[in-house]
Amino acid sequence: MKRMTLLSLIAAMACSCGSGDWDRSGAGITVHSPECEVRITMYTPSIARVEKYGKGVKPKADAGFCVTMQPQKVRFKVQQEGRDIHLASREMEIIVSADDASVRYMRADGKQLLEEIPGSFSPLSQSFRLEDGEAIYGLGQHREGGLNVRGHHYRLVNENMEIAIPLVHSAKGYALFWNNGAITDFSDSEQGMCFRSDVGTEADYFFVYGGSADGVIAGLRQLSGHVPMFPLWTFGFNQSRERYASQDETVGIVRWFRQNNVPLDCVVQDWQYWSEDNRHWNAVEFGNPRFPDPKKMLDDIHAMNAHCMISVWPSFGPETNIYRDLENAGCLMPHATFPQEAKVRNYDPFNPEARKIYWDYMRNNIYDLGMDAWWLDATEPEHSPVTEADMEFRTAAGPFKTVRNLYPLPSVGGVYNAQMEYDPSRRPFILTRSAALGVQQYAHCWSGDVECSWHTLAQQIHGALNFSLCGLPYWNSDIGAFYTWQNYPGGNQNPDYRNIYLRWMQFAVFTGMMRSHGCNTPREIFNFGQRGDFHFDAQEKAIRLRYALIPYIYSTAHEISAADGTLMRALMMDWPQDPVACNCDDEYLFGRSILVAPMVCDGTSRELYLPQGQWADFSSGRRYEAGKHSIEVPMDQVATFVKAGSIIPIGPDVNYTAEKGWDELEIRVYPGSDGEFTLYEDAGEGNGYRKGEFSTIHFRWDDAKHSLSIDRRQGKYPGMDAEKRFRIRVMNPLAQEENSVKTEDPQILYSGKALKIAL
Repeated sequence: MKRMTLLSLIAAMACSCGSGDWDRSGAGITVHSPECEVRITMYTPSIARVEKYGKGVKPKADAGFCVTMQPQKVRFKVQQEGRDIHLASREMEIIVSADDASVRYMRADGKQLLEEIPGSFSPLSQSFRLEDGEAIYGLGQHREGGLNVRGHHYRLVNENMEIAIPLVHSAKGYALFWNNGAITDFSDSEQGMCFRSDVGTEADYFFVYGGSADGVIAGLRQLSGHVPMFPLWTFGFNQSRERYASQDETVGIVRWFRQNNVPLDCVVQDWQYWSEDNRHWNAVEFGNPRFPDPKKMLDDIHAMNAHCMISVWPSFGPETNIYRDLENAGCLMPHATFPQEAKVRNYDPFNPEARKIYWDYMRNNIYDLGMDAWWLDATEPEHSPVTEADMEFRTAAGPFKTVRNLYPLPSVGGVYNAQMEYDPSRRPFILTRSAALGVQQYAHCWSGDVECSWHTLAQQIHGALNFSLCGLPYWNSDIGAFYTWQNYPGGNQNPDYRNIYLRWMQFAVFTGMMRSHGCNTPREIFNFGQRGDFHFDAQEKAIRLRYALIPYIYSTAHEISAADGTLMRALMMDWPQDPVACNCDDEYLFGRSILVAPMVCDGTSRELYLPQGQWADFSSGRRYEAGKHSIEVPMDQVATFVKAGSIIPIGPDVNYTAEKGWDELEIRVYPGSDGEFTLYEDAGEGNGYRKGEFSTIHFRWDDAKHSLSIDRRQGKYPGMDAEKRFRIRVMNPLAQEENSVKTEDPQILYSGKALKIAL
């Protein structure tokens, strides 16, 4: 008995303290193989960091810019079987071979998720073996390819129209984030899936197991930062152009929208408000004489209950004050950037002193005038031509080549954090052209200066969905594309352009931000005719649809912030076992209830796929079964379908988001299944929501009893309505038939107490 007890004690010590093949290291283990060291760090029971480095190489001191999380205390067991070391948490098992340093990932039930290809490690790369038929997504946003990135190669480098995030999200319920800030090649072929960076001292990646797409995204946000609430007004309609050339023109745009009762929440001021001389490029102050009184400009805009966003770049002309201050502080980078002829230079956002100088100019010269939001353009940064010396330049975080793809993160995050510190009473809003994992904490992204074509419009959908599957939920594109001249001479006077612009606008209704912008031709609705003209009326119809959906969108925004939700949901998120859904790149769910099938070709008909379940047309309630359908989509409509059991709040008819409160709402119920929805409200501005100043009202539909339950309101915030009037509309398709008996939609008064309504 004593001998057996001693043997058991020795075995337990080996398990907890290691052996010649492995030992404990902080929050994980280090496995020693002839090829390299393999360090596994458990951040949570379902998130692990894997580092591989050569003998005698010192591993990284931390996880870098993208990772905000520190390893938690995770309970795990370690057991050695032959030369395999098994590390098991309650969520997954990681198996490392001490012979060849290869790693395998298993679910807790023993089913394999992913495996490395033995012998494929180098300090710059690692290859993996995917399951046959396994669909993978992510990698940021790219112009070519499709939704499923199997069989593709991408050169992952942040540049205009390309957002590089070295992360794949599998339909099997896991993600792999390649933790290297350098330019990286991704490839998938018969030889396996591989990440290979241009520079690096170790192979470093995170494995995130979520069990589902929502679980994966929750894990990615836990790892790299959660998403704040953006101001309510940002979800309204935003009008922009390259560019409004004077103060009078900028204010005049808002005045026209108000005088003609077309909804608008924001006007965007693009470049050259500083000067038209590129030596004064991006002075981060008003210097153009056509903007003589920028404070009055903003006051005039605010007096019309609108907001203003302004373009600021990370690059500066040599005759600007900010250039001189950055140069004196040693915070300018040497590489050439647009506009090259003026010898413009970018700043080094990895340097905290550079970030301070940048924000001080923004604050003193623009923010304190009353500016509402920032459009941080060219945050890749723009870099052309590229020289070897440029890549060797030492930023405050090391050689530029080692952090090339991370530039947007400190640049955008620096502005967000500085504004929050300076003025915590307001919610920052930032629109950025580039991103890295972690930018979701700070900003909303857009797809860059795309050219106008039906092919480009189609690409926007899978670009947005792959971007969202990386954990970044807010994305949009220039309505009508940035460039038009090549394919649509005559711009807004070209009938073909009017059609694609309209279809693009209908798509934009169902993105994170509805924003008209571009060059070559003006984009304002009045340039397409007047009321009574088809394209004018169809555009106004799309804009008003967006405003009708604001309560639904804003409630989804709360789910994104509070529960790691997703706004633009690839169908694979909800139907991962459906092979058609897993490869569907021209449809998506907007929130959890509305399926959108944008028109991405010239015409009025398209093929549609509806996944498992019952569906209804958004407007008419007409029922559709799952499967493939051929549908007609008139030019003034967008194909939208709602899952049976959905509850959707419809907002009031307004000319800006805050014009009317939500004291009167239409509550649409799409019968056919049980369902629920939580209506979220807060002040719309400010950061009181962070302290719990918001309310939620939970709705539940019982399909068998044909009854709607409204729970007691939870929470409160300043200015909250004491009572609400709900008009309940059950979307019964029979009610649309000519000979059906018409009944009034019941209206109820809700004072915050629980109600149950039989319908």
